[in-house]
Amino acid sequence: MRFSIALLLAVSSTNAFVPSPVNRPHSRQCSRSIDSHRPTFLFMSTEIAETSTASLTEEPSSPAADFPPILEELRDVAMKLHTREQSPKEGKAAAPAKPAEPYVPTRMDYLQFLVDSHAVYVVLEEIVNGNEKLAVFQNSGMERTAELEKDIMWMCNEYGLERPEVGMAGKNYAEELTAMVKGDEDISEFMCHFYNYYFAHLAGGRMIGKQMSKLLLDGETLEFYKWGENVNELKPRVKAQIEELAKQWSREERDQCINATAGAFKGGGAINGYLYGGSPH
Repeated sequence: MRFSIALLLAVSSTNAFVPSPVNRPHSRQCSRSIDSHRPTFLFMSTEIAETSTASLTEEPSSPAADFPPILEELRDVAMKLHTREQSPKEGKAAAPAKPAEPYVPTRMDYLQFLVDSHAVYVVLEEIVNGNEKLAVFQNSGMERTAELEKDIMWMCNEYGLERPEVGMAGKNYAEELTAMVKGDEDISEFMCHFYNYYFAHLAGGRMIGKQMSKLLLDGETLEFYKWGENVNELKPRVKAQIEELAKQWSREERDQCINATAGAFKGGGAINGYLYGGSPH
């Protein structure tokens, strides 16, 4: 079974990002456009049943012995947040309104996307590094802040751009994550955001990186989309660590994690909006 975890273009039933017609002028730096009403997955993780890398044997004494793998439970909720176009069998979300014209992203749009993404990754890493219960995820190889900082500086130098302040999309999501974790009882909710955000960029997000590279960067591949090891080894290792952590959770804590899915889609989707005309700078 293959599955996609998408930070959706639209999930109106959960207040996720819905692309809207662009009212502000923009520079058409390239002749090709991004058709924001097509069933395009901005970030896509193509493996769910590997969540059961995750088929770690449950011991009888484990409090999670009677629960399915947490990533399978997350998958079930995530698929319902897709539209019928995106997932004909499982999608239940309303499709977004189609814009009058496909949006053409600019280099400034992409730079803003990178700056806001960097702000969110900074907070994610701070939370992980500041909590002993999340120590297994420290220096995991998933970190992106250093790479994004290099890319932001490169774009500014290469194209004569001024680094923008963190936009409202990144600021709001970063603040939400910071306020989320007050104690150990909030870890399960946080892990939903951790999983969705990191794996979205690690998997299908690279497809968007390639698209933006061709459209805006003369074919240059950003450091953001490079990892120091084989991603096919990195992904199952971190997934197994998430499952191991979730074994300690009660049913209530697991539900807390699962119920955060719509919020994770909304936070990441708002940042994606810079590329599709849905989020003002």
